[in-house]
Amino acid sequence: MADTTASTGANVLEKLKLYVKTQKGFILGSEIILSLIILICYGASQSGGYTAVAICEMVFAMIFFAVFMMELDKAFVVVNWMWSDLIRAAIGCALYLITSLICVIGGSGDGARIAGGVFGLIAGVLFAYDTYTIFLTLKATRQHTAASTDDRV
Repeated sequence: MADTTASTGANVLEKLKLYVKTQKGFILGSEIILSLIILICYGASQSGGYTAVAICEMVFAMIFFAVFMMELDKAFVVVNWMWSDLIRAAIGCALYLITSLICVIGGSGDGARIAGGVFGLIAGVLFAYDTYTIFLTLKATRQHTAASTDDRV
């Protein structure tokens, strides 16, 4: 019984190592780490109200990282995971860009807030790149059916 648990743990660790080496895994891992850095910066600033964006985006990125790493998207076909991921990344991009611009423009005298804003701008660009790659994947996997041009029908 203990051997089964050890092999399962090793299997998850192997899946983690393999998934992080993929493009999507690297992007999601970078989003998680960058969101954690932004969370620390906003937490250290005088106004900690912007931490909610970083917390939500980090948690959502962790969920999608786990789903794609464990290939649960193939098991739970009720949810369209690609479209959900596209919406998550697009909303994350918009929220990070908006809150980061607010923090950079209005954060005079608060270095941690400005640093969080700069990292947030970088995260906004990363989320935009993630949105773009997901869109290209959806566009490539979309199947077109040719319309009938026969007048006899």
